[in-house]
Amino acid sequence: MLSAAAGDANSFASLIDPLLDPAYRLAAVMLADRGAAEDAVQEASIKAWRKLRQLRGDLGSLRSWFLSIVANECRMTRRQRWWGVLKMAEVETDRDTEFGAGSYDLHQALLKLSPEERLPLVLHFYLDLPLEEVARILHVSPSAAKSRIYRAARRMRSDLTQEEVF
Repeated sequence: MLSAAAGDANSFASLIDPLLDPAYRLAAVMLADRGAAEDAVQEASIKAWRKLRQLRGDLGSLRSWFLSIVANECRMTRRQRWWGVLKMAEVETDRDTEFGAGSYDLHQALLKLSPEERLPLVLHFYLDLPLEEVARILHVSPSAAKSRIYRAARRMRSDLTQEEVF
């Protein structure tokens, strides 16, 4: 890590490479757009490279530090005006072949949540991060992270049961 902080690109690449897949999966779910997710992870990687000297802690804190940069980049992307104005043509897909019937509904319910509600669920259940790491990424206490996960899951569950009624 010291050589990466000193500017060695190969050392940085070896540190960040195992984190790119979870970072992309996080961004893809947060932004619901593959291209935007790739851009967010790329921007986050550049920011991490520039600010690697600011990382506090050991190598074990690198994942939560980097994923928090990715989450912030996703928030910034969502806040940009063009994101809300840009209309993309919706491509019709066969729900059952792409996701499977049940997972498609789950995916749709997840997308109905706000990005702030979605983030703790994605970190904990989709990326399978422990509660303490979710708390570090969200910059909250573990009990607050647990509460956010519970509230978001409860809201998503109510959306799923409402859809089943209709």
